[in-house]
Amino acid sequence: MKPSYETNYRRSLMEPEAFWAEAAEAVHWDRKWNRVLNASKGPFFQWFQGGMLNTCYNALDVHVKNGRAEQAALIYDSPVSGVVRRMTYQELQDEVSRFAGSLRALGLEKGDRLIIYMPMIPEAAIAMLACARIGVVHSVVFGGFASQELAIRIDDARPKAIVTASCGIEVQQVIPYKPLLDAAIDLAEHKPEVCVVYQRPQARASLKPGRDRDWEELMEAAKPVDCLPLEATDPLYILYTSGTTGKPKGVVRDNAGHAVALRWSLEHVYDVLPGDVFWAASDIGWAVGHSYTVYGPLLHGCTSVLYQGKPVGTPDPGAFWRVIAQHGVKVLFTAPTAFRAIKKEDPGGEYLKEFDVSCLQYLFLAGERLDPDTYHWARRLLGIPVIDHWWQTESGWPMAANCMGLTPHAFKAGSASKPVPGYDIQVLDSDGQVLGPHEEGLIAVKLPLPPGCLPTLWNDDQRYLDSYLSRFPGYYFTADGGRKDEEGYLYVMGRVDDVINVAGHRFSTGRMEEVVASHPDVAECAVVGAQDPLKGQVPLGLVVLKAGVERGWKEIEREIIQRVRAEIGAVASLKRVSLVKRLPKTRSGKILRRTIRDIADGRDYSIPSTIDDPEIPREIGLALKESGLG
Repeated sequence: MKPSYETNYRRSLMEPEAFWAEAAEAVHWDRKWNRVLNASKGPFFQWFQGGMLNTCYNALDVHVKNGRAEQAALIYDSPVSGVVRRMTYQELQDEVSRFAGSLRALGLEKGDRLIIYMPMIPEAAIAMLACARIGVVHSVVFGGFASQELAIRIDDARPKAIVTASCGIEVQQVIPYKPLLDAAIDLAEHKPEVCVVYQRPQARASLKPGRDRDWEELMEAAKPVDCLPLEATDPLYILYTSGTTGKPKGVVRDNAGHAVALRWSLEHVYDVLPGDVFWAASDIGWAVGHSYTVYGPLLHGCTSVLYQGKPVGTPDPGAFWRVIAQHGVKVLFTAPTAFRAIKKEDPGGEYLKEFDVSCLQYLFLAGERLDPDTYHWARRLLGIPVIDHWWQTESGWPMAANCMGLTPHAFKAGSASKPVPGYDIQVLDSDGQVLGPHEEGLIAVKLPLPPGCLPTLWNDDQRYLDSYLSRFPGYYFTADGGRKDEEGYLYVMGRVDDVINVAGHRFSTGRMEEVVASHPDVAECAVVGAQDPLKGQVPLGLVVLKAGVERGWKEIEREIIQRVRAEIGAVASLKRVSLVKRLPKTRSGKILRRTIRDIADGRDYSIPSTIDDPEIPREIGLALKESGLG
């Protein structure tokens, strides 16, 4: 019998210190805490003050000592390079302890920062864990980021060292990283003392004498080092948000709250046990890759899949099914975008028939809103629970989910289910008053946030207050909008700036997207607010059709417009829909709606460094002009 969700949720809010003290017993401590929650410096709350532990010890050493030495810790699966590599907990511990020794030999000490600028390869995870082992604060920057973006992060984190690889691989394209790194260092005011380069066979990088060091040469001479006990509140890493404008925010993660929250979530949200195979199909440059590719599964004693490929094109829409069947994956966590891509290329699920995926028990989706059409398609295709859950880089782990390790709720398409224990989530109006069921407003979380969430921003307490806590005193403002129903289910409709004002009526573009995506011929879509001289704003829809659709576009467009009119109302006024081949997205799969708005309004726009293909905005502009909408 699974533990009760209702009991756990109530206790987490009424008795948070007792609840999280109990959860913390699953973690190895070098010294127990003095206080579970220190609220004396609120709103800068601290969890497990006075405690000491080491995240790397909890992720590797404790499992080696407790009988998991020969269990696979990481499975590296790279269809882009044709490599599959399994690393046991013992092998990973050996590699990590030696690379930590290399960092020590280079002069890195507790509190120093190190930037990791690498593709999805085991060495990236090794570098992260090695930093955690000796108290060096790591900051992973998405591999292949433009030099200017990397330079901004170098100047903010001021790293003593940078670890990189000679290249990344995008399907058939090799992307040299070293020239990007060298240009970033030239642009940055802060200059790192040393750069460690892992040479990949696809491309070799030239090393700058006196600054650059070869990974393999360092490892050959390295002596393994033990884990350094760290304060519970010491920073583990900095992760910069991938905003499209302005200076990125350096989200800080502490050691203890992070370890306790992730360990608890693996068991109670994702329903996995030590020894299970867990696959988060995310790059380690994003929050999901940190929490659920590297740290979470290893803290819980699972086997984690590190995948360097795409949902389609490496080589086909059956890529995910092959990985699941080959490695015995129990839980897959990915973005709705990935499944929309699979649905577009293989709407009938023909590729799935080639593989036995009976090992897969749950599909978790997050990173953007899961439209009901994709939810129902995946549910029918796989015949297993499909769980939409919601969280942010800042939270570090789920804020709302159907917790499958507790007594699960009934499923409701379009909802991220109910708040996860520890999160007191409310929907507020613009004055901070709590709204009732089905009233759409602003989503906020009552303070204190549970363990694992950001305690502040790197070297910028004031920006932390201004960005998250000033809008509604006593709450963390998520900047997402949505509503709850009468049973407490949360519906997240998207960022607040995705709410448009049409002739004085406020509409959620997320709700419109939900309706457009429900059309049987639509693979994916985006709805944004475009400027209109009469109504202020009007919704503009962009649609990508499923593969094999042969009907005329004008007929489909009429049906989409009529569908929105019938389900939302005539005042919603969706009369402008354009057919496009693909949507502009970040590499993590989020649709760049601001870029679409700028194109539609005829404004100058910059191509964000986070975009997956810089050519797409130009294609969007041409499509809008051809249809008379640009």
